[in-house]
Amino acid sequence: MDLAFIIRITAIGLLAGTVGTGSGGLVILFTKKLKPRFLSLILAFAAGMMLDVTFLEMIPEAIEKGGFLYGITGLAGGIALFLLLDTLLPHLHHYTDEGQQGHFRKMGILLAIGIALHNVPEGLAIGTGYVSSESLGLGLALIIGIHNFPEGLAMAVALDSGGSSKGNTLAVTVLAGLPMGLGAFLGALLGGISPIALSLSLGFAGGAMLFITCDELMPDANRLSRGYSATIGLLLGVVTGILLIGL
Repeated sequence: MDLAFIIRITAIGLLAGTVGTGSGGLVILFTKKLKPRFLSLILAFAAGMMLDVTFLEMIPEAIEKGGFLYGITGLAGGIALFLLLDTLLPHLHHYTDEGQQGHFRKMGILLAIGIALHNVPEGLAIGTGYVSSESLGLGLALIIGIHNFPEGLAMAVALDSGGSSKGNTLAVTVLAGLPMGLGAFLGALLGGISPIALSLSLGFAGGAMLFITCDELMPDANRLSRGYSATIGLLLGVVTGILLIGL
């Protein structure tokens, strides 16, 4: 595979990771709290777009590239790995109306470590998606970047509550996104080996995205929802995803 192509995919993964978590950290420079309704809308919107990409692009593409068995095997593998990671390194499910009260510097560091490790397989999704098609890879980078925003915000609030300086807090949120570049690099390599490897990788990425949507995005969106904010966000995300895929 062309080295320049791999470098481009890696750079896209790095941007999605660092800009996503870093933008969440940037918010803490100006405010300590976002409205729960706004966060709910963002999380649900990302969930809707992820569902579109998973069911309309990644899984069908995985089956087309290597057959049903390899595509579904990859899907199961992605779900299983994220289930394991979520058990060992839980990092979400802690949004509250009180602006993350009670989470201090230690919690912020633990969150940063957990999010950084989770970002490797998310980067893998971007890398394999880009190998399959440029539009799929770029779409995944955008969606995962949106998904990383509230994660960066959670880290930043925890670190800020623990007395970390604004500069250090922002730096940690940006650094937590770096492993996504590594994941994108690995995804580009694996996806370019053979149709079977691409099928397994796409299936794996689809399973990871499905788990994130069901276990992280929508539960937190519903927990923060005011009125129909989570429902509206999900519907807007689904419609937007379909429109983007159709372009």
